[in-house]
Amino acid sequence: MNIREQFEHIELQTLSSRACLSMNTAGRKVPEVKCQIRTEFQRDRDRVIHSKAFRRLKHKTQVFIAPEGDHFRTRLTHTLEVAQLARTMARALRLNEDLVEAIALAHDLGHTPFGHTGENVLDRVNPRGFRHNQQSVRVVELLEGNEKRQGLNLTYEVLEGIINHSGDNVSKTLEGQIIKFADRIAYINHDIDDAIRAGVIGEKDLPADCIEVLGNTHGERINTMIVDLIENNLDRDRLAMSQLIGEKTNKLRTFMFDNVYLNKEAKKEDDKAEYIIEVLYNYYRKNFHRLPTEHLGIYKSVEVEKEDIICDYIAGMTDRYIVNLYMDLFVPKPWGKY
Repeated sequence: MNIREQFEHIELQTLSSRACLSMNTAGRKVPEVKCQIRTEFQRDRDRVIHSKAFRRLKHKTQVFIAPEGDHFRTRLTHTLEVAQLARTMARALRLNEDLVEAIALAHDLGHTPFGHTGENVLDRVNPRGFRHNQQSVRVVELLEGNEKRQGLNLTYEVLEGIINHSGDNVSKTLEGQIIKFADRIAYINHDIDDAIRAGVIGEKDLPADCIEVLGNTHGERINTMIVDLIENNLDRDRLAMSQLIGEKTNKLRTFMFDNVYLNKEAKKEDDKAEYIIEVLYNYYRKNFHRLPTEHLGIYKSVEVEKEDIICDYIAGMTDRYIVNLYMDLFVPKPWGKY
């Protein structure tokens, strides 16, 4: 029995009967020889962490575009917070932590520069639309990879968890369902923290009834939500918060949309971000040949619409890269010396 098989045996002996065991994975689109050391889900996690798309998350907006403070969240720190919350819940419910972590680390790989603002622009200009969860799957199936394989060739369960982490979709695995809750719990709470730091809202602005039930501090609110999810789902096949905690969490989320996500002061730079993305999209539609050779090389063995290739390129950019590219293409450079 090698080390991977020992891990699989430990999962079988210790995890809940509702857990997704790595030995029972539906597999990969392209079959591979299994690792002697790592389970299939551990292997997926490692491939995500070592991908270029994962590294780029550190320079992508979470909520506030181009924040000057050092402590504002980025898409990467959000991802790490989601992974931490998800693993806490998975461990308490005796579900598969490795599967949870792999999904969590990959769930936002398809996010655009400038956060949801960028997503909305690409969704508007691309005839086939654009959704970040679908793009995250596209990243791991097509855009990442190496000279030996197209994409990361992740397991079915990880792909299914990524695509179903947002919207009305519900994952077939409890591990995938955990990510949806962990994502929401993370962004509601850390976005409150960032919005207060930015001066967009104050502590006293938060709905009093929500604070009374969920807690007065960032840590208390997260703890309340996590404990509720654990205690309310010890024997369920579909995760849900209790009625009271779910109601107050949703009310707090609505408050954030009304006062932060759609707040004119918080989003005052969004018009500029939208303009940059739309200008670049239209530029590459007219000058498709100017896309980098390295990017066009991804599609040698697949047939992809021109608009999707452009969206892939723009969606993969970091905030600073897209600003620098715009400057390089459209802002005149100084000539000569004084």
